[in-house]
Amino acid sequence: MEPTLDKPDTGIAAELPAQRGTRPPGPGPLIIVTALLPFGLGYFLSYLYRAANAVVAPDLVRDAGLTAAELGLMTAAYLFAFAAFQLPLGILLDRYGPRRVQAALVAIGGIGALLFGLGQSVTTLLIARAVIGLGFAGGLMSAFKAVVIWVPEARRPLANSIVMSAGALGLIVSTTPLELAVQAVGWRHVFFGLATFTFLVAALILFLVPERSGGPRVAASLAYEFRHIGCVARSRVFLALAPLIAIVTGVHISIQTLWAGPWLRDVAGLDRQGVANRLFLMAVAFFAGILISGAIADWLTRRGASLLHIMLGFLMIFLTAQLGLILELAHLDIWLWTAFSMTGQVGVLIFPWLGSYFGANLSGRANSAMNLPMFMMAFVFQYAIGAMIDLVPPVASAVVSGGYPPAAYRLAFGVLLGAEILALGWYLINWRAIAEADKIVLENYRARNAKV
Repeated sequence: MEPTLDKPDTGIAAELPAQRGTRPPGPGPLIIVTALLPFGLGYFLSYLYRAANAVVAPDLVRDAGLTAAELGLMTAAYLFAFAAFQLPLGILLDRYGPRRVQAALVAIGGIGALLFGLGQSVTTLLIARAVIGLGFAGGLMSAFKAVVIWVPEARRPLANSIVMSAGALGLIVSTTPLELAVQAVGWRHVFFGLATFTFLVAALILFLVPERSGGPRVAASLAYEFRHIGCVARSRVFLALAPLIAIVTGVHISIQTLWAGPWLRDVAGLDRQGVANRLFLMAVAFFAGILISGAIADWLTRRGASLLHIMLGFLMIFLTAQLGLILELAHLDIWLWTAFSMTGQVGVLIFPWLGSYFGANLSGRANSAMNLPMFMMAFVFQYAIGAMIDLVPPVASAVVSGGYPPAAYRLAFGVLLGAEILALGWYLINWRAIAEADKIVLENYRARNAKV
């Protein structure tokens, strides 16, 4: 008989068949550092690779003669491979733990970086980007799984935000520092250097991170594992949340990791160094936004507030910033991009909520089930923006500069904002089911705190 996931009881995981394996006691500071820091480095590289094309796009267009759609597709190949591996990733994380899985994946990412540096054709570059995406498919989810294993539940939103801040540092390095490195040695040698560092991080994860108490979980059958992923994905609550989280996060990733750079060149009129510098400021805003949103969520949830309500508040700021960018409000673009960067990844607040709702034993599968549509939407949007840009006839100034007309960005960004508004409507339509689930999460959290 299939487990039912929407039944309001004391915990979702309680309805699932028991599996062998124990969780360790609460960690000390040394365990937190050795368990989480290496995963933070992995996520640092994940975001650096993900966003690198926003800076090196002119070099890639020049060397391979890419159209906007081809640039979007080649860059989005990272996201496609990343998304496609999310469901098996969740199974692997729950069965073997994050240390072994992430060490192997990061090494694969290093191979992809080498291939990208050697690539001479569009096809080779696309394949290399996909290999890099596969290698970093576990960058965030493995870290979140480590948080579930080693960090007390009350502090997980803050711990997740700290891990996310490592990704923000990767985003920062992918801007002005990356541009300076490209100018110094060329983009190919930069990727050779990144590949070397990536292999070092893989070794660090394998040899520094402690094994969880009791060793690997005894493996259930694949049929068992996929049945429970299906239970998560078919949950009424999951289906109510997934469109909004996936579309909003996908829009943010697709724009900030690629199309923000061309927008700054073609709409704001910045030169290449100016684009890199502005991307640097946006990355700093992203970093600050993750820490601030995590701290606010940590402070408010410990006082009884709902993570979902906090997330919606940040989401309203994000949507407003997008509207301002579409309208091209004069002299406000730096503030609009700052707000966009600070609030675009607020959807990650859903992950500790999912961990509480579905239980620690299913946390890897639940998080990966959510991560799949998020990155699939990012893949679709990153390619679709390029395709929509190609639909708008170029103007003379854009042809001379090698860029795209501002009207093309208004069209593409406007379509994406419309998709987000529709997803928000779906969320509100299902608000009753979401509120009931949120009540369970809050009651369980208060009950656990009362025992401390």
